[in-house]
Amino acid sequence: MAALPPDWYQAIFLRHSRRSFMPRRPEEEKVAGLEDLCRSFRPFPGAKAEFVRSSPEEVFKGFIGSYGKISGAPYYMAFIGPEGGAGEGVGYTGEGLVLAATTLGLSTCWVSGFFRQEEVKAGIVLAKGERVYAVTPVGYAERDYSVKDRLYRTLAGSRKRKPLSQICEGTAADAWQEKALEAARLAPSAANRQPWLFILEPGSITVRTAGSKDSRRYPKRLDCGIAMLHLELGALAAGVPGRWVPLAPPGVARFEAQK
Repeated sequence: MAALPPDWYQAIFLRHSRRSFMPRRPEEEKVAGLEDLCRSFRPFPGAKAEFVRSSPEEVFKGFIGSYGKISGAPYYMAFIGPEGGAGEGVGYTGEGLVLAATTLGLSTCWVSGFFRQEEVKAGIVLAKGERVYAVTPVGYAERDYSVKDRLYRTLAGSRKRKPLSQICEGTAADAWQEKALEAARLAPSAANRQPWLFILEPGSITVRTAGSKDSRRYPKRLDCGIAMLHLELGALAAGVPGRWVPLAPPGVARFEAQK
């Protein structure tokens, strides 16, 4: 797996979900750069992203009524993986593209449940056995938060993150673990449910699912994949690379430090 860009770590602290976009289209070099990254950033087998150069208005039509509807975005990305797959590879891959967009000054919003699958399929080519796990609008958000954005952030509790004591087992023995966990804690998840547990051991952090019953619409492992990328970026920012070892459910994967 190629080294992750260091500016993605800074993007963790800059990115916020946005639902109201300006009509201004992003510059061509930014769009082309994201398209290239969609083709090249494929760290997990079967997981990929597609950049779609068309408005996602129909994709998000009727999304959670008027207060949650995404409007005005000129483009979107679709995050794809194997039908019946676990989903963590899609979450990891998709969050990489989301953070890359953030470094370009563009806004996004993870949507893993309320979007129209058939409309997305009309704009991309899916191989047999693939499905779209999630999508995100891409563009320049309105400069000020709209009433819709503020209301949705309040309803979803987007600013509230569980303390590490509620989502960790064990004690961080190294500084890199502390930095990795703080980055993982900030990972976005469906309805801000944060469906993960981090198990600390010397030289490693294990990610496993936690919380209530899972669903096809909001796969926990998709959210855990997003947290995995954040965790790895935090470790890298502390100077510690590593590798992911896949685990059987309810485990997701274990990050093993390679000092």
